[in-house]
Amino acid sequence: MSDKNFVNFHVLISHSPSCLNRDDMNMQKTAVFGGVNRVRISSQSLKRSMRMSDYYSAKLGEPSVRTRDLNKLKTRLTELLKDRFDAELVGRTVEWISGKEKITDGVTDDAVAPWSVDEVAHFCELVQADGQDIKKLEKQIEKDARPFRAAMRNTVDIALSGRMATSGLMSNLPVDGALAVAHAITTHAVEPQDVDWFTAVDDLTQDAGETGAGHLNTQQFSAGVFYRYASLNLKQLQVNLGLLPDIKSEETTESRQQALDIARHAFHLLATVVPSAKQQSFAAHNLADFAIVSFTNQPISLANAFEQPVKHDYKVAGFLKPSIASLANYWARMNHAYSLDEQAQAFAVEEGVELDGKPALDSLKTLEDWIANDGKA
Repeated sequence: MSDKNFVNFHVLISHSPSCLNRDDMNMQKTAVFGGVNRVRISSQSLKRSMRMSDYYSAKLGEPSVRTRDLNKLKTRLTELLKDRFDAELVGRTVEWISGKEKITDGVTDDAVAPWSVDEVAHFCELVQADGQDIKKLEKQIEKDARPFRAAMRNTVDIALSGRMATSGLMSNLPVDGALAVAHAITTHAVEPQDVDWFTAVDDLTQDAGETGAGHLNTQQFSAGVFYRYASLNLKQLQVNLGLLPDIKSEETTESRQQALDIARHAFHLLATVVPSAKQQSFAAHNLADFAIVSFTNQPISLANAFEQPVKHDYKVAGFLKPSIASLANYWARMNHAYSLDEQAQAFAVEEGVELDGKPALDSLKTLEDWIANDGKA
């Protein structure tokens, strides 16, 4: 079993013209890095796209329900759990968990929070079994939270992203996120961004001989090579799933393997899932062209490989090839400079790509298997 606790994911995806993440002004999200403008996809957008994907539900189960509307939540949970618990019990349990004395129309929580159906069902069972009161449950949680965290194993996105609560039972069960996800940025400068001037033709007015469009508007868009970075704390994930009592505990082979199985799926999601914004107009359904995954003792971003924006020579290549070269070279330089001793492996669609003298794998599944096997071939 490896003694390295962090898995670092570095992914390059070249997106064709698109507008994958917008701000409140309907403009593309951007960031200034290295003194130049980059297009950005927020970490919130990436994480939501991942947990709402078909792959997530197939491999990791149903995601949490995220809301601040407790009345609608109670209605939803009552319907989902109607075959197991009566509506009064579900409502009372949600009130206890949320810290709200009575949930009626208009009652909302302070912020949007993730709710696990299995967690609520677990507390319903406890209440139903012997009528435990809130104070007794709180004392049990303070004594040993693992039995309560175990209910989260079917709601992995909370274990990955974390959860904070300031009232109710959940304030005794805070979850520190195990997966840190960076905002994705282009490896190169993108400015100025293109603007699509689009129209919609009114067929009936056209048939009547009128000219002009029935609707016209504009939409920003651009293309670029995006660097996605995320880091997974394997021990924290095991704690969040109730497999370990705390972060200082010695992990077992079995508990680590459960975390590694989730890590492989997290990597697949980072390499394949794309936000859905404006996809009916742009269809930028692009997959990763290159990735580096490493087992290490600390989270390390390689974003500074692109602090000096990548340049291109249109006679030789666009931005993708030099971005791959920059990332691989920067990883090697950082590992040498800091004697990091990372267990690393790369994946590349293009032939002939190497990482520190080793050929990159040509199959994403092979790299996923390598992750699940604790960094061993």
